[in-house]
Amino acid sequence: MADGMSSFWGPVTSTHEWCEPNYVYSSYVAEFFNTISNIPCILLALIGLVNSLRQRFEKRFSVLHLSNMTLAVGSMLYHATLQRLQQQGDETPMVWEMLLYIYILYSPDWHYRSTMPTFLFLYGAAFAIAHSQLRFDIGFKVHYALLCLLCLPRMYKYYIHTEDKSAKRLAKFYVATLSIGTVCWLLDRLLCKDITRWHFNPQGHAMWHVLMGFNSYYANTFLMYCRAQQRGWDPKVKHFLRFFPYVKIQKPKAQ
Repeated sequence: MADGMSSFWGPVTSTHEWCEPNYVYSSYVAEFFNTISNIPCILLALIGLVNSLRQRFEKRFSVLHLSNMTLAVGSMLYHATLQRLQQQGDETPMVWEMLLYIYILYSPDWHYRSTMPTFLFLYGAAFAIAHSQLRFDIGFKVHYALLCLLCLPRMYKYYIHTEDKSAKRLAKFYVATLSIGTVCWLLDRLLCKDITRWHFNPQGHAMWHVLMGFNSYYANTFLMYCRAQQRGWDPKVKHFLRFFPYVKIQKPKAQ
């Protein structure tokens, strides 16, 4: 904690902190950079949500973009307060979001339409209850990593069956941001004692937030393209402000 700076939220009750000094810039924000670094994720999710609603994509994609925004807000509250309750508000939506990705990735080939969403809903509810009563640390990270790994084979399948170069580029950006972000997360976590002695803190966890915001955006856009292709909506990858990719579709008149 910075000298002379008091803590509005009281003692830290979360299971762990990150490699950023607490309450340096404000008595209301514990980890300043880890808090504001979630803003790009919210803005990118908002762009995706507007495009999803404007072109009348399936509701699952609107829910997915809203899930990204909810997760970013939960992360902001957690890093701003470093309280156990807010930590749960960050980690539980992380699991819910991955369950939603699993549904979107695997549901097109699932023959029993009601069983998958029912199972995933019950699983998410059971996890939320367990997480509210038990303190997870390494167990949560392993559980979350396994959910992520369940998504990767399906993403790869979609990638190899996609011929459009612009759409494949989205998948490549997804892999690149995930890889670089993971390195930033690991460096911040494993080298924190060394970093605290440096004159400059590279803010690896904050960089992880920014990269994961773009990662989610690229993943969502790629999945929207793949789903539109499955529905025969003639998808094309366009760019907003010449930088932000989005999917433009042309639905048949019957739809």
